[in-house]
Order: sequence, then structure tokens, then C-alpha cells
Amino acid sequence: MQFCGEREAAEVLRFAQDDKAGYNPPVMSFLRFVMVLSLVVWIGGLIFFAFVLAPTAFTIPDVLPNTHLAGNVVGRALGKLHWIAIFSGVIFLLSSLLYSRITDGTAHVFAMRHVLICLMLALTLFSQFWIIPRMDTLRASVSDFAAVPLTNPARVQFDALHVWSTRVEVAVLLLGLVAVYLTASLLTRAR
Repeated sequence: MQFCGEREAAEVLRFAQDDKAGYNPPVMSFLRFVMVLSLVVWIGGLIFFAFVLAPTAFTIPDVLPNTHLAGNVVGRALGKLHWIAIFSGVIFLLSSLLYSRITDGTAHVFAMRHVLICLMLALTLFSQFWIIPRMDTLRASVSDFAAVPLTNPARVQFDALHVWSTRVEVAVLLLGLVAVYLTASLLTRAR
């Protein structure tokens, strides 16, 4: 015995599987668009942050007068980027799972693109809720890291966290590029 709504869902899936070329192309196009857009926003944001914002803030003295202000600007921007990434990752997962469910009859929860996005989300959450708060606390305790010796315990700890933050962001970027490739491969096969 099927519950109300299950039969209708089964009929939609059966119809979609029987004639893949004829099932609601606008919905499928929209899902593909959302998948690609969410990756573009996330990975594009990371690329802009790493190759434009951070270098500009720290290396051009006319932009910000000292590294403390540059660190504050970059730190806040990274926090906002993380929230964009979290939102984009969730949107990608939802749209990709639905796309797979409609096209193949199963969500493919453990498809490599989904696993990569989950890893990216985990790393982003780790950075946002563990690394960044500790860096912010250390930054608040020292007026300007450029003015304290390299052996200062707070600076040593901050520098170590900065190294981990950079590693995490690089890992997210590399995983994201692979996810973009896998998604592009999936979408070209769907045509």
C-alpha cells in the first residue's frame, strides 16, 4: 500500500525515466544552472579572495596603512566568504541530489561530487568555527603583530593558525576545482 503522494512521485519518476529527453526540460535546466552557479560563486569567491583581496590588502601600502588593519579587513572578508560557501554548498547538494533523483531514479548520495562538497563544507566549517575565532582572539590581544617579535607566544600561535587557515582554504579550492570538473562532466553527459 502506498501513501498519498508516493504514487504521484513514482509516476513522475517513471515518466522521467521512460523518456529522459521529454521530462520537464525547464526544471532540469534550472537545476543544472543552480548547481553551476553555486560552484561558481564558491570557487570564484575563493579565487578572488586568495589572488586579489588578500594580496592587495597586505602588499599595497596605499590601500591600508598597516598589517593590523589589513588583517582585520581580510579576516572579516573571509568570515563572509565562509557563509557564502556554506550557503552555496548546501544549495549545490540539494540541487544535485534532486537532479540525480530525477534523472537516474536515485539521489547518488555518495557520488564523488557530493563527497567532495561535504569535505569542502566540513573544512569551511572547521575554519569558520575553530580557526578564525582563535585568530580573532589573538589579533584582539595584540595591537599589531608587525610590532611584536617573532618569538612572542601570541604571534607564534597566530602564525601557526594562519598556516592552517591557508592550508584549509587551499584544500577547499583544490577540492572545489575537482568538483567543478566532475559536475561539468556529469552535465555534458546529460545532454
